[in-house]
Amino acid sequence: MQITAPLQTGETVTRETFWGISPVGELVFYYLAALTLIVFAYGVYGRFARYAQGDDDWFDRVDDLSGRIVRAAKIVGSNEKQFNRDLVGGVMHAFIFWGFMTLLIGTTILAIDIDIYRNLTALLAGERQSFFVGDFYLSYSLVMDAMGLLFVAGVSVALWRRYVVRTDRLHGKHTSREDDFLVWSLFLLGVGGYLQEGLRILGTAEVVDGVVEFTSFEQVSFVGWFVADVLQVAGMTPAMAAAAYPVMWWSHALLAFVFVAAIPYAKPFHMVSSFANIVTRDEQAGKRLPGVPAALDADTGAESIDSFSWKELLDQDACTKCGRCSSVCPAKASGRDLDPRDVILDLKQYRQSVDAGDETKDIVADGGESVIAAETMESCMSCMACMDACPVEIEHLKSFTRLNRQLTDQGDIQSSLQDVFQNVMQKGNTFGNSQRTRGDWTDGVDVEVPDVRDEEVEYLWYVGDYPSYDDRNKQVARSLARIFDAADVSFGILFDDEKYDGNDIRRVGEEFLYVELAGHHVETFEDCEFEKIVCTDPHSYNTFKNEYPEVDFAEFADDPMMPFELEEPWNPDGEVDVLHWTQVVEELVDRNALGLSGTELDHTVTYHDPCHLGRYNDEYEAPRELVRATGCDLHEMPRNRDNSFCCGGGGGGLWLEHEEEEKASEERLREALEDTAAGAGVEKFVVACPMCMTMYEDGRKTGDFEDDIEIVDVAELVVEAIDANRATETVEAAATDDIAPADS
Repeated sequence: MQITAPLQTGETVTRETFWGISPVGELVFYYLAALTLIVFAYGVYGRFARYAQGDDDWFDRVDDLSGRIVRAAKIVGSNEKQFNRDLVGGVMHAFIFWGFMTLLIGTTILAIDIDIYRNLTALLAGERQSFFVGDFYLSYSLVMDAMGLLFVAGVSVALWRRYVVRTDRLHGKHTSREDDFLVWSLFLLGVGGYLQEGLRILGTAEVVDGVVEFTSFEQVSFVGWFVADVLQVAGMTPAMAAAAYPVMWWSHALLAFVFVAAIPYAKPFHMVSSFANIVTRDEQAGKRLPGVPAALDADTGAESIDSFSWKELLDQDACTKCGRCSSVCPAKASGRDLDPRDVILDLKQYRQSVDAGDETKDIVADGGESVIAAETMESCMSCMACMDACPVEIEHLKSFTRLNRQLTDQGDIQSSLQDVFQNVMQKGNTFGNSQRTRGDWTDGVDVEVPDVRDEEVEYLWYVGDYPSYDDRNKQVARSLARIFDAADVSFGILFDDEKYDGNDIRRVGEEFLYVELAGHHVETFEDCEFEKIVCTDPHSYNTFKNEYPEVDFAEFADDPMMPFELEEPWNPDGEVDVLHWTQVVEELVDRNALGLSGTELDHTVTYHDPCHLGRYNDEYEAPRELVRATGCDLHEMPRNRDNSFCCGGGGGGLWLEHEEEEKASEERLREALEDTAAGAGVEKFVVACPMCMTMYEDGRKTGDFEDDIEIVDVAELVVEAIDANRATETVEAAATDDIAPADS
């Protein structure tokens, strides 16, 4: 048991800050500290000066700056996004973050005491005083040791994950020595601090009659006390510790100076850039995209690295290489040529090379030497999984859309995509069919589908391209029409005045055609009398709700190529509700407008969250409530809600050809049949998106799942339940008639 020396009368509970360091050594320390801060400040200034050279962003990202800082502090302080999909990683980062912040605050407090408070009291009171004594010192020492231990534990887990188990997402083409520098310097700073503390505790101990007695109050520094114990057991004497202490002290100080000075020039800069990135984030990023100027010769894509906005440059520097985006990307999982992290870091690396004087090259192109290959951007499904997983709020989709616009401007796109653009321009739809036949699907349904252009309705129903022209999805449209009719909903459709909504062609780079479509629809909406818009397709729902209100129609109104004369924005304050059909029908079920009892069907099903309904717009419960309302036994796949796996159809995936190891739709169907609790007992794979329907029907064939599972839309389940309910009522009514007494 360690012997402790009792506190002597009049002895102050504190420690000497520069114990064992000569006055010359103190001067050298302050000189190096000042030099370090100058190098740090110069580097940070250079980084932010470079951001200022980027283009202006499309909206004010520093409005309500104080509120933004508070919200960012909450996100960073809680580490909430670090726990997303990775509990161990979240705990690890929380330990490192809060340990580091505590050590930083503790060092700052000590500097204030030494360099400000003591000098100020000497000036005002005639003697140097310190608050680094008594209970404050004891509390300080306890907290610093406890939080420092968490810090070392967190960094140790980081080392284990990086070098022992070699977590896949932590390694990639941009893994470099700066990653090693960050993690090892943090580890050595943490461990070195405790070794330094242990040497001080042992070195300041008294030797009485050959027995080493530690100062009793130093027990609050429990980790340093333990280190001192270990050193003593290893044979180190107080004299040896006192001799070794200055060497350890300078080693620790120099490493700290090197680390701080290196922050703006290497990976540790993410401690600054990540917070700035979260402060300036767009809370609607991805679900809405920046528009482009009306001028045809404007730089709307990525002609050079300076085409990118200052926020996109900040995004590049905020990337910590954690690989969370890579690990959730369905394109990467399918073997496509896309790694979201690499795109962001490739752009950063190229920017730095250009700034260093290297030759420029194409940012993105099909063939030849370029920073990003056209195939890479064609692989993106615009599912937003990368953005949802990113802990530092990098807006991948904004940069990806800029790259796609450049490809479109250059004509470096697949012929199948060019055909889609041509179909939309000439026919108004992606199928290239006549607009006159857009409403022909209504001929196959035994209810009246009103024309919203001729009568006032509650819901203007935007049907969409696939439910209008694709045979499989026409069945969904007919089911939905029957549901509206059964609930006596006042609705109508636009028939041949409805065109493609534009959501996905915008994401593959055709911005001007998107604006043309938006203008057509807004003018058409204004000619109709309705209260709300309801959409079959989550893609339409997203673009009507989040993007049409952002279009600056006035800027394009004088363009003879734009077939509209709008001068005002549409629905900027959300006075017109835009809804997905599941939200509308859920309300109908809640008020028993469909008469469902919740016991009509007994299928075992699983449900797939569409990206544009779920991650884009946070609607997860309405479709599930409808499935449950039919009586089906719903089993969740492991990847559900915001962690849902994309079908592969977004971002032009429906129209592009890809070489894939396994289609995203095939992987998802395998998950449904193998990884859900019901396993192979799952009978129906339920969707709520026409694109998902198309992709999964295709995946069912190519993946050889045709005999194993059926693809159905939520609307089809609801109609089946309505029919089952009516059949039951008919049987019950007939039975009642059979047993009714004869007329008297």
